[in-house]
Amino acid sequence: MLTCALIGPDGSGKTTVCKRLEQELEVPTRYIYMGVSADSSNVMLPTTRLVRGIKRMLGAPPDTRGPRDHAEARSQSRSSGVKSAVRGVKATLGLLNRAGEEWFRQSVAWYYRMRGNVVLFDRHFYADYYAYDIAGNDDARSTTRKLHGWMLERMFPRPDLVIYLDAPAEVLMARKGEGTLELLERRRNDYLELRDMFEHFVVVDASQPEDDVVQLVASKIRNHRALTDSRASEVENVAR
Repeated sequence: MLTCALIGPDGSGKTTVCKRLEQELEVPTRYIYMGVSADSSNVMLPTTRLVRGIKRMLGAPPDTRGPRDHAEARSQSRSSGVKSAVRGVKATLGLLNRAGEEWFRQSVAWYYRMRGNVVLFDRHFYADYYAYDIAGNDDARSTTRKLHGWMLERMFPRPDLVIYLDAPAEVLMARKGEGTLELLERRRNDYLELRDMFEHFVVVDASQPEDDVVQLVASKIRNHRALTDSRASEVENVAR
């Protein structure tokens, strides 16, 4: 089958559309959250689940944040001695945990796909980290962020199809009430810059009624599957 990522700013309807597509599509479909919010994840490493459970028991607030705003990144301040060493260890451990989480979810996606499922990604790590860790200002990126960006750019698999759910910042703000109009507009532009990063990138107007958006996204997935099947048949005929 195929992997399809739905990306877009908060309020664009990614999770809602993904959940409805599980029932709308005529083929077996699996949903995987592929974003940075631990408490929004339906698939995660057992160690991550354990740590989140302990933090919740200790009163930590839910981790439902989206990707960080790359425009707020600042150059790394230099320090020496114990503080620098401790910060370096923490950053390295954080990178290892993040990369392990990303590859674990990708492995689950491979498993679902091999079993004949369409895999729906709610967000995608490449898209969420692109502006911050991949294309970000080198002076503002730490070594661990650069390594993370290199891994996503050079090694991490990209979805077969990316559907960007777009809506004006005013609509997004009205739906979620989070962030600012400036931030939401910047997010829109960040996602649009990804158009050339994926072989198959489709923009869907997410300001339409929910039913219309679901039907349109479903049709994009069906069309992509039909195109892929047609190409596979052509290759098989040539091989014969």
